[in-house]
Parts: sequence; structure tokens; C-alpha cells
Amino acid sequence: MKEIRFHGRGGQGVVKSAQIIVQTVVESGLYGQFIPFFGVERKGSPVFGFLRIDDSEIRVKCQVYNPEVLMIFDDTLLKMPQTFAGLEENAIVIINTTKNIEDLNLPDIKMKVYTVDATGIALETIEKDIPNTAMLGAFAKATELVNWYILKDKIKLAFNEDNVMSAQLAFERVKLSK
Repeated sequence: MKEIRFHGRGGQGVVKSAQIIVQTVVESGLYGQFIPFFGVERKGSPVFGFLRIDDSEIRVKCQVYNPEVLMIFDDTLLKMPQTFAGLEENAIVIINTTKNIEDLNLPDIKMKVYTVDATGIALETIEKDIPNTAMLGAFAKATELVNWYILKDKIKLAFNEDNVMSAQLAFERVKLSK
């Protein structure tokens, strides 16, 4: 079972992006589960989510304490101690940022860090500061956990062609930084 934790802010489309991943893996013949966690429900407040993908039924229903993949929609959340709590060694970390890897002050944990300017891509394609579909493209490329073509279809069904372009650009631009 693959366990993924999302860290973002209200209004960034964290929940919708996780729902699209679940739809994608289910259509691919796998099982998916997403559990959102909201603090204060308002734009800009921290939002967390817990996603599981497996080839058999997922019976566990709790938070993800030891993620193998970490999706960080806002690099200001890197300062929060719980962001990297329990991270598995060699985990994949995908960060929406314009900063150089050296400027992110990441913890000394053995991990693969991918960076992408998902916000910039969203502003370029959908003209809104909602990086979720760009983060989906980065997720698809960095993890190879989802079928890229099914994911693009699900994005198009949920949004429109501009959002598919957002995912496509992030898929092309995401880079392994560490």
C-alpha cells in the first residue's frame, strides 16, 4: 500500500486533487482512499489530507503517519514541524515552490525532493492561484503511481482543457532537486 500525505492551504484545491487521484486509480483497477482533515475552514488555513493506493481493498481508516509520498502545495508549510513528521526514508517529496532547494531549509532526511512552480503554472494556464492540477501533473511524473492518460481525462472531466494544460506543463517542468 502506498501512503501519501497532502499539506496545503484552503483554496489551493488540495481536496479536489486527491479526489481526482482516487478516481484515476479506481479506473485503473486499483483501490484508493482519501481522508481530508480541515482545521479552520477558510481560505488560507492549513489543510491536510491522507491518501492511500493499493491493489487490494483498503480497510484502514486513519491518518497517514508514515508517508512514502508528501505533496506540499505551499512552501511556507515547510516550517511546520508536522509537515515532515514520520516521513519514510527515501520518500518522494513534491514541493510547489520557486525557491532553490538550498533555500528551503529541509530537514536532514534521506528523501527524493521534486520541485515545481505549480502556482506560476496555474497563473499561466488557468489565470488563478489554484495549483492543484499542476500538482497533479508533478505527482504523476514524480511518482508514476497513476496512469497519466486516465489522470488527464479525469482533470478534463472535473475542470477544463486549461487545467489539463496546467497538469501537462507541470509534468514537463517538475524536476528532481535532491
